[in-house]
Amino acid sequence: MPELPEVETVRRTLLEFLPGLTVTDVSVNLPRIIKYPDPQKFAQEMAGLTFCDIERRGKYLKFILSGGMALVVHLRMTGQLRYSTSDVPIPRHTHVIFALSNGRQLRYTDIRQFGTMYLATQEAIERIAGMERLGWEPLSDFPLLEFAATLQKRKASIKGVLLDQRLIAGIGNIYADEALFMARIHPARAANSLTASEVERLHKAICQVLQAGVDMRGTSFSDYVDGLGRSGSFQHHLAVYGKEGEPCFICGSPIVRERIGGRSSHFCPRCQRASAVE
Repeated sequence: MPELPEVETVRRTLLEFLPGLTVTDVSVNLPRIIKYPDPQKFAQEMAGLTFCDIERRGKYLKFILSGGMALVVHLRMTGQLRYSTSDVPIPRHTHVIFALSNGRQLRYTDIRQFGTMYLATQEAIERIAGMERLGWEPLSDFPLLEFAATLQKRKASIKGVLLDQRLIAGIGNIYADEALFMARIHPARAANSLTASEVERLHKAICQVLQAGVDMRGTSFSDYVDGLGRSGSFQHHLAVYGKEGEPCFICGSPIVRERIGGRSSHFCPRCQRASAVE
């Protein structure tokens, strides 16, 4: 968390307010959040830049700034970006504050402190932030035939493969579990064991689940909120994630949680069998 739908929701929220606003001052309260350049230079160079546009690449937010510059933010596990009035009390764990030309602020809060920020030219920012290694964008650039061919070369579990950001950008634990359930594929199956029809189902399920997450403004459990501090609603529509012991809504079997490839996975043992389910 946050995954593609949550990051996309934050992007859309902030896009309503930030373009045209200039950064007048930057306060960095936790220097290690700033990965490039050094925190002092980051604050100095951000001051005076104007927000022009906001893009998303996988789980990364890319703020297009004036002067050919760009700011990239990765929220990691618990990062939040909130557009706020300056008179609202600053929450604990607020590590970076961008003062804006309209008197408001863009605040970065992160309880776990794993988030990262990068400031560089638009030509260099993706290399510096590590975005060049990202794979397909599943809601805009996700070719079925190439996806199938790639899976045939992978012996790892399909759950692990879906979490590989070098293959598909933006999928995390929640949406991987939900997509695999929708496609009726066991998360521990070797990627190269999937049949052509299973790959097609999975491809479709990935797109549908992520789009549903975007439409419902993300999944909120404890930390995720959008750019105005509002919760999403996809958590009310989850089929398996976080449902350990609850009955599958299709067959009634208890949902199982197992550690697969180092990650917790939720699935229905009857609907998602360990062998091909046609």
